[in-house]
Amino acid sequence: MKKLASFVVVAALVAGCAPPRVSNGVANPVAGPTVGSPSGTVVVVGGGVVGPEILTRFIDAAGGPDALIIDVPTAGGAAIYPGNWSGMNALKAAGARNVMILHTVNKALADSARFAEPLTRAGGVWFEGGRQWHLVDSYAGTKTEAGFHSVLARGGVVGGSSAGASILSSYMLRGAREGNEAVMAPGYEVGFGFLRGVAIDQHVVARERLRDLADSLIPRHPELLGISEDEGTAWFVKGDVAEIVGRNKAFVYNGKTKDERKPFLTLYPGDRYDLAERDVVHRASSETRLTSAYVDSLFSGVSGKATVLVAKSGKVLVDRGYNIPEHPRYMPATTVPNFALGAMAGPLDALVAQLAPPATRTPAQYQALVNRVVFTPIGAHKTVVDTTGAFASNVDELYRYELGMQSDRTFGSDSSRSAGVVDYSRGWTMDSYRGFRRWSAFATPAGERNAFVRLPEMGIAVIILSDQETLDAKAIAGRIIDRLMP
Repeated sequence: MKKLASFVVVAALVAGCAPPRVSNGVANPVAGPTVGSPSGTVVVVGGGVVGPEILTRFIDAAGGPDALIIDVPTAGGAAIYPGNWSGMNALKAAGARNVMILHTVNKALADSARFAEPLTRAGGVWFEGGRQWHLVDSYAGTKTEAGFHSVLARGGVVGGSSAGASILSSYMLRGAREGNEAVMAPGYEVGFGFLRGVAIDQHVVARERLRDLADSLIPRHPELLGISEDEGTAWFVKGDVAEIVGRNKAFVYNGKTKDERKPFLTLYPGDRYDLAERDVVHRASSETRLTSAYVDSLFSGVSGKATVLVAKSGKVLVDRGYNIPEHPRYMPATTVPNFALGAMAGPLDALVAQLAPPATRTPAQYQALVNRVVFTPIGAHKTVVDTTGAFASNVDELYRYELGMQSDRTFGSDSSRSAGVVDYSRGWTMDSYRGFRRWSAFATPAGERNAFVRLPEMGIAVIILSDQETLDAKAIAGRIIDRLMP
């Protein structure tokens, strides 16, 4: 019976996949998308903090601030969610003015036209995080599930984060009632199928899950395309083509190409990928004169560990590590290890001072304060401050800080003052470079070891971290910026 049940699941997945791309042995153009929606947009988010760079685009895809957005919190596991549930606040803060909770644990109610009626008026549906089996138990096979699909068919948007991401695919991962450690769970393997022939994982960097799809799913289901994304990172899928948006990386398993010595291909914000062709459509790094080869040449003489991230206008152009040992769970070299920031932490200290009322604090209190008002709001897991007030971080999490400075609502506050009146320029060295404002922070007064250089008007950020005291990080950052200037 177990073999028969498994066959039924696989057959259901194959039925949800795309039609073949050939007819009578001759390749023909496909009439419509074979993975995504012909009309709408699917947004897949890896959990954690979902920034405005994702939510504002989601709201736009739903029809704008006044469009009806249905927020489905059911994965959270509560019996009741009030109409003013605080979980809607992120959507509202991003500009949505018409958000409605839709929730039930009664499948018969979910199969009624009356319950599903708001979906006939909605421009967007957002599935919150939690455990995805709750969504299956409440909505699978009901009029409400059909209503979710109707939103896409009208050209709207359906998206979700964490459990709300995994439910979007035809094959659902981590659906076991017992816990999310099991990647595949009999009885809870079929998602809502907004993306066909696809399996979705989430939290993959934050929870070190990058091995899981390669070790478990792909050997059992070689027909599937596995996709994943770290926290605060999204796939925006229109038709078969996805763009990566957000704060870290996305990954593809079983595509046409892979990273060297990895079972997946890494994608970065600004990259585009064809889920049907299973190949890269566009790399954001190709849009400028800055190449990985050029950046490699700047670090060719480095004997110690070093990492660099370069971004422009929300797109990550370079994200590389040098002399970083390979991680047993394939963690990115730019996420591990942490580097001591030294004086480069001055802007972080200045930010904390503005977000909390002045007071005498113990070292432990300062650690908790920094976590509460800075690290948690940007989704930083590995950045730390010790009892002496010394910070250590990595380029990927400092990029989260960079994006946080671009939104007035990002950081927390222990005072009555709004985060929107924070002066983010404090702690930075301010000057002008080729007619543009430049913000700089270095590990040492001479600009050695670490550098964080921003040209906000150009959308440029260069972050360099190393353990080599003699590395001229300031000069390297300057050469990189020169390649990005008009």
